[in-house]
Amino acid sequence: MNQKEMLIRIVKSLDMKKAEDIKVIGIKDLTILADYFVIANGTSSTHTKTLADEVEYQLSQLGIEPKRRESDSSNTWIILDYYDIIVHIFYKETRNFYQLERLWADGEQLDISEYLIQE
Repeated sequence: MNQKEMLIRIVKSLDMKKAEDIKVIGIKDLTILADYFVIANGTSSTHTKTLADEVEYQLSQLGIEPKRRESDSSNTWIILDYYDIIVHIFYKETRNFYQLERLWADGEQLDISEYLIQE
């Protein structure tokens, strides 16, 4: 599975479970941390955990496991590290506080609209 296919799978997994405000930022020209950040938020700490679990499950079905999964004690920020792709799942207020999109504003904002369920 290439990076684009993996990004699509992650975005669709988050969208299926009603993640809010999903963004994909290309950061490979800015840092050696990863090539992409996927950022989304849930409506509660339970929802953020469900979103992370779904991404992990969907990718594990393809034999892809995260290098690391980290979260704060209340699941308001969960990180799934897939080497070249790092998934950040926030509770809305936590996302507003850390403003990762602003920190990585020089990154490339990918258009993911075609992969989202249209309501």
